[in-house]
Amino acid sequence: AQQPGTPLSDEEYSQFFRFLQTARRANTACLLRMLYGCQYPLVQRLDEYENHGVIPEGPICSELPKSPIFPDFCTFSFYRCTKKKYFIKV
Repeated sequence: AQQPGTPLSDEEYSQFFRFLQTARRANTACLLRMLYGCQYPLVQRLDEYENHGVIPEGPICSELPKSPIFPDFCTFSFYRCTKKKYFIKV
């Protein structure tokens, strides 16, 4: 078992995003995030699942070369949605 608040492993990400593999499904999840924000219960559950049960606080480091640090997980998630880079890991 992973430490709460840590990102999923590559295998776990594959399983997590399996139901979002089509851009349409990923876009729907992003639409929920944009309409209701990061405090929406379904969005929070997805964020918690993606991070082993705890949504990380504070700065988030990503695999993005030009934007490697975000102030929080919500901002990082919005970035993924707006740039349509749905499957980028932290």
